[in-house]
Amino acid sequence: MTEDRSGNQSGVDKLMKGYRNYRDGSYEASRPLIESLVARGQRPEVAVVACSDSRVDPAILFQADPGDLFVIRNVANLVPPMEQEGTFHGTSAALEFAVLGLSVKHLMVLGHAHCGGIKMMMAPDPGDNTFKYVPSWVSMLAAAHRRVLATMSQASHEARTRACEQNAVLVSLENLTTFPWVRERVESGDLQLHGWYVDIAIPELSSYDWESGKFIPFA
Repeated sequence: MTEDRSGNQSGVDKLMKGYRNYRDGSYEASRPLIESLVARGQRPEVAVVACSDSRVDPAILFQADPGDLFVIRNVANLVPPMEQEGTFHGTSAALEFAVLGLSVKHLMVLGHAHCGGIKMMMAPDPGDNTFKYVPSWVSMLAAAHRRVLATMSQASHEARTRACEQNAVLVSLENLTTFPWVRERVESGDLQLHGWYVDIAIPELSSYDWESGKFIPFA
């Protein structure tokens, strides 16, 4: 077993300990469910587009069982618009598999407070060449960022950041409808789109209300 400089158990050792606890504990308790999922395949009703942030794990947040969620994670929980160019479309491929392969009934975009990708988009450092791919990825939020700056010029930085984080959810929901197989299933009633936002520090979970155009906290 290795330790980091502070004397604590290293990250990998913690994972191995967790795996052993899972193998000998919760796996055994869930064995019939897992064996069933292996035998008949996965049939989740919900797909979640979530952020890669290590603090926001949908399975933990929603206390989901194996087989409940098909999770797609990337920086800032973004869905790009449908495009034909290029070759590698990880998020689009996962969405395609969820909708066409698994026939999920619900497709959720889960945004969150304190998102590092959103912070980078809001305050880019032109002189920092550390990141090559992240700035381009979050640039799909540029229009939403401009709207926030135009309509919330007197608001605090924290309020504008929260608005951008929530707007990221709306941009992704809008981009989902550029995929014809998403749009067709929404129109037929076979698929429902959801926009959720969680403040991980409280925690408080909100859902986007299509009629009011606002995020409403769950009771």
